[in-house]
Amino acid sequence: MSQLVYDIRNSRYINLTGRCTLQCAFCPKHNGSTEVHQYQLKLDKQPRAEEIIPLLGEVTDFDEIVFCGYGEPTLNLDALLAIARHVKAHGGKTRINTDGLGNLFHRRNILPELGECIDALSISLNAQDEATYHKHCRPRLKGSYEAMRAFLKEAPQHIARVSASAIDGLEGVNITACQAICDEAGVHFRHRALDVVG
Repeated sequence: MSQLVYDIRNSRYINLTGRCTLQCAFCPKHNGSTEVHQYQLKLDKQPRAEEIIPLLGEVTDFDEIVFCGYGEPTLNLDALLAIARHVKAHGGKTRINTDGLGNLFHRRNILPELGECIDALSISLNAQDEATYHKHCRPRLKGSYEAMRAFLKEAPQHIARVSASAIDGLEGVNITACQAICDEAGVHFRHRALDVVG
C-alpha cells in the first residue's frame, strides 16, 4: 500500500509522485532506499487529488502541508494545484520542496499558478555551477541548471517565502558560493547536511 501522506514534526507531507527530472547521486532512492524516517514512499501509481484530499485531515492542525515525497511534485501539477487550493480554502499553509525545473518540464511559467495557492517554496540549488550540478544531480532535461537558476530568481515575485538549499559534504560544492547566489536572488539559504533527509 502506497504511503500518500506522512507526518514529520508538525507538518503533513504529501507524496505526490515518484517521477523526477533529476537522478541525484545522493538521493536515497538511487541508493537502494525508498524510506524517509519510518515511511515507505515508493508509489504504485501517480495519485490524483481526490485520493489525497480526504487523507489531509484538519489542515490547520499542521504548521504546513508540504508537497515533497520521493519525486518532483510539480510533475503532478494538476493534482498539486487542486490539493493546494483545498488547503488554502480551509485555512492551511502550503510549501513545495522542488528541484526548480517545473517551468522547463512544462515549457511554460508555472509560478503565477503556484503563487495563487502556495505560501513557500524550497528549491534544491545543490551547486554553484553547472558542472558540479551535473556531476551530482544528473539532470534528464537539457538546460536544467540554467532553468533552475531562472526559476530561483523569479520565484520571489510570485511567492512570499522562498528558500534554496545546498548540501555540505558533496565533492566540489561550495557552500559560500551557493549562499551568494541566494543572497543575489533575494532568497533564504538553507545549509543542509549530507544524508540527513526530512
